[in-house]
Amino acid sequence: METFLLLIGGFADVLHPGNLAYALIGCVLGTLIGVLPGIGPAAGTAILIPVTATLDPTGSIIMLAAIYYGAMYGGTITSVLINTPGEAASAVTCLDGYAMARLGRAGPALSVAAIGSFIGGTIATIGLVFLALPLTRLALTFGPPEIFALLLIGLVLVTSLASQSITRALIAATIGLLLAQVGIDPIMGMQRFTFGQLELMDGLPIVPVVMGLFGIAEILLSIERPLTAMFAPPVGSLYMSRQDVRRSAGPVARGTLIGFMLGLIPGLGSMIPAFLSYAVERRISKHPDEFGRGAIEGVAGPETANNAYANAALIPLFTLGIPGSPTTAILMGAFMINGLVPGPTLFIEHAQFVWAVIASLVVGNLILLVLNLPLIPLWVAMLRVPYPILVVIVLAFCVVGAYSLSNQTFDIGVMLAFGVAGYLMKKVDIPAAPLILTMILGPLLESALRQSLEMSGGDFMIFFDRPLSTALIVLAFAVLAISSLKTFNQVKVDAEA
Repeated sequence: METFLLLIGGFADVLHPGNLAYALIGCVLGTLIGVLPGIGPAAGTAILIPVTATLDPTGSIIMLAAIYYGAMYGGTITSVLINTPGEAASAVTCLDGYAMARLGRAGPALSVAAIGSFIGGTIATIGLVFLALPLTRLALTFGPPEIFALLLIGLVLVTSLASQSITRALIAATIGLLLAQVGIDPIMGMQRFTFGQLELMDGLPIVPVVMGLFGIAEILLSIERPLTAMFAPPVGSLYMSRQDVRRSAGPVARGTLIGFMLGLIPGLGSMIPAFLSYAVERRISKHPDEFGRGAIEGVAGPETANNAYANAALIPLFTLGIPGSPTTAILMGAFMINGLVPGPTLFIEHAQFVWAVIASLVVGNLILLVLNLPLIPLWVAMLRVPYPILVVIVLAFCVVGAYSLSNQTFDIGVMLAFGVAGYLMKKVDIPAAPLILTMILGPLLESALRQSLEMSGGDFMIFFDRPLSTALIVLAFAVLAISSLKTFNQVKVDAEA
């Protein structure tokens, strides 16, 4: 009953015309980001954070969350129409979605993707509603040692799964931890690594850093790619036949379950639920030979799993303060910019805010369903805009956005510097996600560590005297060891080949 009343209050807030408008704008912008090949949810969310800088915290996070799951759906459109995934998770949709388009069935492919995304996202949000308070009450019993161990396992999970090379991921994570030291010491109150720059007193500005590593780096990479003309086939009728509905029902249900369960595990990434759903559907299908040739199950399952994962990934972020992906890490940065720290205290200190955001996920998924199918001709028209023009527009938007955050050219310099750094990191296959995650979580990790040591008088055994912190730390090292072993075996196989 308590959860129901809180959710009703959240719907009352999100149905306010202002917040409803933010959700609508976020869905449109997110879908546009997803449609533009190569940008993706992480870069798109980072680039668009300045748009929300002047909003109140509720409106800001509602819009950014809508951009996030809107981009997850938007990548489907280019996957189906031009065989180019707008983001990584939509790559598997190309296999059957584009095949359906070539058969003149682009409309049903886009329809089942929209309906599956709505069902998967909505059910995952319902899961968030029921799991939020129990997980929050459990986390409220944590002391600094348990919080440190929890943050540690979150970092290890994401770092170990962010790249094929655990060494490169650890390099990125270490750089992020070093960058997190810039600013004021949280315990002693002394300056660290500011080099006399007043702009660094509060640390490196996270939004320009994120915009550079994801947005500017992607722009620089896109300049290297050969420009090819994009010709999308006609969409045709969006109507799904009875046979389409019957064949899609099972994949949508299974995709929802797969996406939701995997979304609870930080660090997996959205590609794994989509590919796992596709593999499951192909294995249990009575007509596996149709996959890759236009099987509607190959679109329904992965797209549902994709959006179910996107919404379920918010559960560990909201309840435990653990971002499960680069995009949710960027969302966490947006929370902190607005003076909010995701985790159990969020539900106690800012209950009205958090339940409004949760309610907005349901409303936003409904907006996506109603809005995107009629707007598909608009997204197809966007694909015809010359890519060099789009790149210039996005770059100009980044520069204006970085400056508008605090009206300082210093932020533009930070963004451009990290853009070059992000470009170089991509060239040598060092992932940016662990850097951002450790940069955001580093101060929280440091505070929990130092508070724990103050409690114990400097004795590190405090982390092993408490059963829960011990279990989490052991689990973190086990994940790290397994990831290292996998990397070693892969290197060995490559060397033998």
